[in-house]
Amino acid sequence: MARQSASRYLPWLIMAPAAVVAWPFSVWASGGFAVLFLLGWQDFVQTKQAVRRNYPLTGRIRYGLEYIRPELRQYFLEDDEQKLPFSRNQRAMVYARSKVQNDKRGFGSIKDMYSPGTEWIAHSLQPLQPDPNNFRVGVGGSGCQQPYALSILNISGMSFGALSPNAVKALNRGAALGRFAHDTGEGSISTHHREHGGDLIWQIASGYFGCRTADGHFDPERFTQQASSPQVKMIEIKLSQGAKPGHGGVLPKAKVSAEIAEARGVPMGQDCVSPARHSAFTNPVELLEFLVRLRHLSGGKPVGIKLCVGHPAEWFSLVKAMLQTGITPDFVVVDGAEGGTGAAPIEFADHVGMPLRDGLRLVHNSLVGAGLRDQIKIGASGKVISAFDIARCLALGADWCNSARGFMFALGCIQSRSCHTDHCPTGVATQDPVRQRAIVVTDKAERVYYYHLNTLHALADLLGAAGLNSPADMTPHHLMVRNAQGQARTLATTIDTLQPGELLNHAGGAATLPSPFAEFWQASEASHWGLKTH
Repeated sequence: MARQSASRYLPWLIMAPAAVVAWPFSVWASGGFAVLFLLGWQDFVQTKQAVRRNYPLTGRIRYGLEYIRPELRQYFLEDDEQKLPFSRNQRAMVYARSKVQNDKRGFGSIKDMYSPGTEWIAHSLQPLQPDPNNFRVGVGGSGCQQPYALSILNISGMSFGALSPNAVKALNRGAALGRFAHDTGEGSISTHHREHGGDLIWQIASGYFGCRTADGHFDPERFTQQASSPQVKMIEIKLSQGAKPGHGGVLPKAKVSAEIAEARGVPMGQDCVSPARHSAFTNPVELLEFLVRLRHLSGGKPVGIKLCVGHPAEWFSLVKAMLQTGITPDFVVVDGAEGGTGAAPIEFADHVGMPLRDGLRLVHNSLVGAGLRDQIKIGASGKVISAFDIARCLALGADWCNSARGFMFALGCIQSRSCHTDHCPTGVATQDPVRQRAIVVTDKAERVYYYHLNTLHALADLLGAAGLNSPADMTPHHLMVRNAQGQARTLATTIDTLQPGELLNHAGGAATLPSPFAEFWQASEASHWGLKTH
């Protein structure tokens, strides 16, 4: 047993005599053996890693393999349809479309058509040929003086600071080429957003970056200065995001560069804190009043909210506040818990927030039932990457979709999942000036443009095959899904649907809103978030 125990040191100890023996023949070989012996000695005496301490030199192999395990798994072990978080086929589709390469597939589908959850579009015997150039959504209610015609696919919120300067420039240049919108993320509007003049959706979050006072509260004068730019088309109040709903964030002072400090309106040398909640309002009515204020200060531009649905009662409280005040947002962007492009605590990424399909259907259904749906447009974000993803969201009630990681793939992202380390290998999610030079703005902007263009053409083909001429015509009746029993059903028969004004026609609404949300509608009230306190 002692001999077996000691044998684990042999690969290390043999390096010393090997260095001596090799010396007369090759100085380089002798030096190499000597270095390996010293590395083994370092392993033997260090106190941080038990495997290296017990297995000097050879223990490093274990840590080396663990370090490259994600890459080995992604490139050699995962099947083409394993979505962690995006499958190889999904990424290949974006790469092909962004590079204007052949995105077709031969020899049939590799999907199991008979597994539960399989979805497909019901095609028509009278297909049409819709024009993707017409796939735009008018956003802006009666209170807007500057409504905006939004593309049906846009760049979801990703901040400068999370993304590199070159990534932001390429995204915005691509948006300008394709006439679609670029959401700034909560990091506000930087010089890189302005350089190429692409349409912007300015996201205002709890840190009020770009429109904040010295103590972090909302500054109406700074907001007006920024919002008056013709490049800013819409204002989005972010209540929560899919990656980490209910959680604030901190950009460490070491990462707050002069450019980031200028864009966000924060001092250098201090941590940049994004609180978990807003200070400009404390209840649903105050949120709507704040929304009206932003609409006025922006000169009548569309103002809406973005949220990942959490407590259903809180969303219902907001709907009731709309009914009580007569104030409605111009749009609501529903972010799914599966969304997210940057760093998030594991528990939040995996276990907090409502997934997109559930949240989207809840928001759409409640607005229909409250008689408000025709006044409010709905956007959807959360793992939206293909034309079919867009079609599914349309069937569930969305008017348009936003994509973050899809456009990151168009920039060259390889899903290394190192966004939080500042070591992004493709220069997309890093502030390292050496790494970010990998992004050539003119080249990547073309890829962003073509990914958008070719995805809309694919969507036009799907809608046309279903006999539809417009994205607005897509309904749950056009989508088929296989249930847990293996039966094929239309989506319309598997989801809850309310009729226009149905909530208003029944006392409390509990009789019409299906469980488990019935009690939340009945028990919510406009004066505060959540359930009634009396």
